Amino acid sequence: MNPLAAVAAAVPAPEPGLSINFFWVIVAALNFIVFLALIWRFAFDPIANILAERKSRIDQGLADAEQARKDRDAGLAEREAVIAQARREAAELVARAQKSAEDLRVADIAATKAELDGIRVRAAAEIAAERDRALADLRAQVADLALAAAGKVVGETMTDTRQRRLVEEFLGDAASSSDNRSN
Repeated sequence: MNPLAAVAAAVPAPEPGLSINFFWVIVAALNFIVFLALIWRFAFDPIANILAERKSRIDQGLADAEQARKDRDAGLAEREAVIAQARREAAELVARAQKSAEDLRVADIAATKAELDGIRVRAAAEIAAERDRALADLRAQVADLALAAAGKVVGETMTDTRQRRLVEEFLGDAASSSDNRSN
């Protein structure tokens, strides 16, 4: 036998299985740390910056939305105040218009009553004047008839002034006796 073969037979053969080589563990760990540092520098930092930017834009958008909501609420309150003021002014205008219309109606009624009273007074005066004219005409006609009848009965004619005086005295006595009877 060969001496080498004897030595080789004397050294036990390595067992197959898991063996840990610390050199390669350290190399793999260093590779992982370098890879992690590179990814952190070139991937995670820009992504973190993009996310921070996005967060700040979202925060600004939320702040702007809150300010817009406050502005909208303030505008709504202001609009409600303006509408309420406009309604008050409209109610005042309507009240003034109604009062003015009522005053005008009262003034028109008063003017119409005054005009009617004037017309009534003028009508009463015209009626009285017409009645007096009619009575005067009637008296004149009655006097003429009475004189004509008396002239035929007496057979003589009286003077015109004397006849008129007698008829007027007679009619005056008849009028006063009819007034006494009606009272």
